[in-house]
Amino acid sequence: MSHPNPVPATTAENRMQHVISPYANPEANAINGPLVIVRGEGVHVYDEHGTKYLEGVAALWYATLGFSESRLVNAAKRQMDKLPCYHAFGNKIADVCLELTERLVAITPEGLNRVFYASSGSEANDTAMKLVRYYNNALDRPVKKKFIAREMAYHGTSLATAGLTGVPRNHWGFDLPSSDVLRTECPNYWRNGLPGETEEAYADRLVASLEALIATEGADNIAAFIAEPLMGVGGVLVPPKTYFAKVQAVLKKNDILFLVDEVITGFGRLGYMFGSEALDLEPDMMTLAKGFTSGYQPLSALVMRDEIADVIGRQSAAFGVLGHGYTYSAHPVPCAVALETLKIYKEMDIAATVRARAETFWAALAPLGDNPIVGQVRGMGLIAGIELVADKESKKSFAPELGAARTVERCCLAEGLIVRAVGETIAIAPPLVITDAEIRDMAARFARGLRAAQALLGR
Repeated sequence: MSHPNPVPATTAENRMQHVISPYANPEANAINGPLVIVRGEGVHVYDEHGTKYLEGVAALWYATLGFSESRLVNAAKRQMDKLPCYHAFGNKIADVCLELTERLVAITPEGLNRVFYASSGSEANDTAMKLVRYYNNALDRPVKKKFIAREMAYHGTSLATAGLTGVPRNHWGFDLPSSDVLRTECPNYWRNGLPGETEEAYADRLVASLEALIATEGADNIAAFIAEPLMGVGGVLVPPKTYFAKVQAVLKKNDILFLVDEVITGFGRLGYMFGSEALDLEPDMMTLAKGFTSGYQPLSALVMRDEIADVIGRQSAAFGVLGHGYTYSAHPVPCAVALETLKIYKEMDIAATVRARAETFWAALAPLGDNPIVGQVRGMGLIAGIELVADKESKKSFAPELGAARTVERCCLAEGLIVRAVGETIAIAPPLVITDAEIRDMAARFARGLRAAQALLGR
């Protein structure tokens, strides 16, 4: 009997027709078609036709150790042979998860000693939202439930976390955000600073706005403020000087928890083990994913302060259960891969390695700022954002219908380089194991793609 819906296999387009692809751009697909990747080696990946690409965004910011680290593959194999699956429900857990937890809390910021495991950054942030509500209910604060998130922030795409996310495309058609999310400004000094305004003065202005929001809503109604140390999807935005110090003072004064989303910035990306260290943040909760396993297995974690976990523990003891968890929480195979990943990070001193590579990285990218369609080259460690402009002097952006960033993305692909358009900014965040020679090659490919796009855009 034939299948009622046979799938033609002659082209990538036909093979993809039954797959719902996140963030697929119909216009780009019409020009390029789907890119089907079949193999990885070091910082490169290969498509089904054998074409080699330098992966300039480490897939989705996560392939920190590249695409062929045999130690991670072998760690997964060993765990599959020993205990291929288990759960963390009902006071049961795999031994490898306990070993991983000990190693993790030894490197997280001081005081963050309690861990809940999930499979993605969205799940970790979703769990944070649920447990913050649980925590305030336990403290008899039933109305302290709202969350403050920033414009252009990215915190996930579950129903709850997509509301925290401040990127409009994540709201279109989904009835988001919900009323329990309050929005404050995106800290984009280059784009939004006033003429003559210093970074410190700009930070003062943003924090004054935050204080006004808290006063209007009432601190008794606000549970937490969530932020990425460095904004990724929002345009690779480095916070202005003094911004986070002032924000944290406001949060402490108003008894509002500080949730730090380290999904992109954790595990060395900024030249420190965590972005919280790089920017002197003191999180009450911190979410981790991506570089936790170098993307080789899905794993995330919510790490929280002991005093918060203790309140949650007492409440769950009163109920007789903590009614939250995922089937794959603390799955032994991802835990084994994460454990080996952390061992590799320690051996190579990942933070120092990134700081050393960053010197070459920024020297190679700096000349891009001379291109007529580049407004700013910014970032930190091994993550950069190249913001495109139609006019340098006025910082005027290209008309959205021109798709300038997508044009650069396509032109770079033709040069054998994968980068990512986030709004009108091109994100570059290569695997952390990239060599100096590969960095220079990446920058040269990007420069050629940029010039090709410049010609297509008539600039």
